[in-house]
Amino acid sequence: MKIAVICANGKAGRLITKEAVDRGLDVTAVVRNENKTVAPKAIVKDLYDLTAADLQGFDVVIDAFGAWAEDTLPQHGTSLKHLCDILSGTDTRLLVVGGAGSLYTDAEHTTRVADGPAFPDAFKPLAAAMGQALQELRARDDVRWTYISPAADFQADGERTGSYILGGEELTLNERGESVISYADYAIAMVDEAVKGDHIRQRISVIAA
Repeated sequence: MKIAVICANGKAGRLITKEAVDRGLDVTAVVRNENKTVAPKAIVKDLYDLTAADLQGFDVVIDAFGAWAEDTLPQHGTSLKHLCDILSGTDTRLLVVGGAGSLYTDAEHTTRVADGPAFPDAFKPLAAAMGQALQELRARDDVRWTYISPAADFQADGERTGSYILGGEELTLNERGESVISYADYAIAMVDEAVKGDHIRQRISVIAA
C-alpha cells in the first residue's frame, strides 16, 4: 500500500508517518522543506502547488494540514478543496485529520461541541473554520474521503496506549466519562482506517479506551 502524508513534518503528521512506516507501508512524506520524518521518500512541495500527477499512484493520501493563526484559518477550507480537486474522480482515498468542535452532542445532530457554553472562546474561530471545511467536504461525491475527528482533549504529548474506541458523528466518552486521545493513539486509528478503508465518505471519531 502506497501512502502519502501531507504536512508530514507537523506533530500529527510525524506520528502518522511513523505509525505507517513501522507497519511496513510504502510511505512518502509531503513537506514544504526538509523531510524531518522517518519516511524514506519525500515530495518537497507546498500543499497548494501539488498537482494530480504528484499524487497519482497513491492508494491513500492523508491530509494532516493545520492552521491556527486567525489570518490562516480559511486555509482549512481552501487546502482541502485543492486536494479534493486534484484527487477528483480517482480511486485514491483522502483521509483528513479533523477537529472535535464539529462533533454533535445530541442524537438529533442539531448541537455541536463548539456550540456548548464550556467551549473556549479562543478556539471558536478554529472550530468554525474546520466545521465549514467539513461541510464543504460532505458535498464532494467525486472523492473517496474520510474525515476523522479526535477526542475533545487531543493531547500532542500523550502516551501511546495502543488502543482506542471508534465513534461516529457524536461526541463519545469512554467508561471514565472522558473524551481524550493522544496524537500517538490517533495515529494508530488513522493508519487502521488507511489500511481497511471501512468509512468512505463518512466522518468518524476516535477516543482513548
